[in-house]
Amino acid sequence: MAGGEAPPRTSRAGSPPAAPAHPHARPLEMLLRRLGTTDAKQEDKLAGVLSAAGTFGTFQRRLVALTFIPNMLSAFFLFLDQYTLTAQKPYCNTSWILAVGPDLSEAEQMNLTLPRAPDGSFLTCLMYLPVPWDLASIIQFGLNQTGSCQNGWIYPHSKKRSLINEFDLVCGKEPNRDTVNTLVLAGLLIGALIFGFLSDRLGRYPIILLSLLGFIVFGFGTAFVSSFYLYLFFRFGVSQAVVGYAISSVALATEWLVGEHRAHAVVLEHCFFAVGFMFLTGLAHSTRHWRLLFLMGGVPMFPLISSFWVLPESPRWLMVKGKVKQAKQVLCYAAAVNHKAVPFSLLEQQLLGKKAAKVSVLDFYSNRHLCKMTLVISCVWFTIAYSYFTLSLKLRDFGASLYLRQVVPAVMELPARLSCIFLLEQLGRKWSLALSLLQASILSLLLIVLPQELKSLMVLVIMLGEFSLAATVTVFFIYTAELLPTVLRATGLGLVSLASTAGAILSLTITSRVPPILPAFLCSLACALALCFTSLLPETQGQPLCDSLEHFLQTSAPKDVAQDAGSRARQKSQDTLPSEDTASEDVSEEAAKNALFNAQMLKLDPSLLTSSDSEVSQGRPAL
Repeated sequence: MAGGEAPPRTSRAGSPPAAPAHPHARPLEMLLRRLGTTDAKQEDKLAGVLSAAGTFGTFQRRLVALTFIPNMLSAFFLFLDQYTLTAQKPYCNTSWILAVGPDLSEAEQMNLTLPRAPDGSFLTCLMYLPVPWDLASIIQFGLNQTGSCQNGWIYPHSKKRSLINEFDLVCGKEPNRDTVNTLVLAGLLIGALIFGFLSDRLGRYPIILLSLLGFIVFGFGTAFVSSFYLYLFFRFGVSQAVVGYAISSVALATEWLVGEHRAHAVVLEHCFFAVGFMFLTGLAHSTRHWRLLFLMGGVPMFPLISSFWVLPESPRWLMVKGKVKQAKQVLCYAAAVNHKAVPFSLLEQQLLGKKAAKVSVLDFYSNRHLCKMTLVISCVWFTIAYSYFTLSLKLRDFGASLYLRQVVPAVMELPARLSCIFLLEQLGRKWSLALSLLQASILSLLLIVLPQELKSLMVLVIMLGEFSLAATVTVFFIYTAELLPTVLRATGLGLVSLASTAGAILSLTITSRVPPILPAFLCSLACALALCFTSLLPETQGQPLCDSLEHFLQTSAPKDVAQDAGSRARQKSQDTLPSEDTASEDVSEEAAKNALFNAQMLKLDPSLLTSSDSEVSQGRPAL
């Protein structure tokens, strides 16, 4: 009908057909669908700015390269005790006899002044006491009265200067290697708590510099200690610097890099850790004095710490702390180094009005979701560390030489960690972790069923198990850093490092006190438990980093309500679309957001929703 309203048409069955597609209905429907499916992407508000500044340009490559040498030195300082506490066979210093027989050879001197054991070997902690005789009388009648060493010890078979012959740690003064390792682990434990907390309070950059300073003071400074107890104190200090640098550098790389580059950077850091292990083994084999090892390890830190001024603070940390101006500065600096330009509108849109997030360590207890996730991660770290140290101790029990125990696992760690790049790209974080844990569990189980007489095969299985666990550590380090929110990332890494250190200490404590088959069984059981815990964690590959605790405050119920509200809003928007004569030519995205927001907040009241839609159709905002 001309100038009138067209009568409704019916289908062949008599029912009214679907309403004709309105020119604005499809764009609005697509817009609402996009708004409903991009909530996760909007959580990572800084990813777009980081991409605009260059995903992996000169700035990012320089940032990753600066972590290589400190990671090498971390392994260097962490495992030096393996070479400075080598066993020595001492004898009492009996140079007093040279006063009456200056021409005596070393063998003759030992025959006259040292008592022998029943098997004919010289006793190491006893000597014949001096007598006022001449050499002829001593040779004729011999010496009978014995006592403890009075003038120190000599080490005739020693080719290197170690802590043992430097401080005469013999005859009841021998240091227990496991005790020294436990002290280093205690430093890691305390350092993880302190530096993790400080990194979230003060920033990544200050803690990295403080850790490097700790390398110089407690690493390089160990070369000048005057007693064994002072040596232990410096070892305790450098272990704290090692874990402080590990936590802060991983947090910084995680927060600066995007996409697959984040995982690649952490994998390369761990590869250079293995390189540092091999570097230490080579130097220890060729260096004759233990003090030179610490000097050579500490010297590279002096030029390195002076070059770290080019390393800026994490923009994510600055953003969650409300330091918007500084965040803009470091982002523009990164873009300038990469020869990029970040649009001013993008910076203003993503960073304007950011306020400091108020959090504390107590949020790990009060936030239920964060608490559960941290407990699961800690359990996995505990089992991984226990299994790794148990396999290392089993290798020592099979009589493998020191250099075999250090070099071969370090060489195998390189391909293990590099293989993580392929696994992470193809399987994601969760399945890569599950695969490496499954392999470690199976290899640990083989240690139980294989006969102990096949030592060569047992050593091979242990090394393959260490291969799997090395990959597990790298994958889970990346996984953990991505699961934790920026505002508490370093603190969380410190807490889970606490669990990891506890697992290592437990392994050192019980492995030597239980039957040989029990550690392998517990190792297999620990890997299986870690595999079960892994199933409780969400996948993080391709997901935005969480910066605040708002993500952990969301529960499944509100999400379901929001989804239901969104679907009803879309249905209602289709039912209440205005006619073509009264519709405006353009529907803004902001107006659509307001319409959806009103629909959700007002419980989808029909009259209010119709009113909001009418306002949108007339080009006015709903609020």
